[in-house]
Amino acid sequence: MSTEETSRFVRLRVELVLEIGDAESVTKAALQRIAGESEMPDEERAHAEGAVTEDTAEALAYLVDPFDLVNAVPGVELAQASWSSEAIDYDPDSPDWDLDEDDVDEDDEEDGVG
Repeated sequence: MSTEETSRFVRLRVELVLEIGDAESVTKAALQRIAGESEMPDEERAHAEGAVTEDTAEALAYLVDPFDLVNAVPGVELAQASWSSEAIDYDPDSPDWDLDEDDVDEDDEEDGVG
């Protein structure tokens, strides 16, 4: 396939498992970021403050910005991003946490390749 026929868009999937050692610091940082959002409407601010105060995973999601991951990459412009966070049970020895499992393209699995 020539360069003209390929898409200019790439979906980059990243999955991180983070250990929260100081939930209070994460929540405090998220609240500081919210306080610094001068353009945020009061109703949205109140909702964001409640969410990050009640759930450390929400606070972390508020602090992690996909744009920050790619803004220094030359020749790349972020077209769209979505992300979420959730508290999980984590066992690094469990086969459920095999980091290589997503390396095989679903289309390849259907074709019997991979």
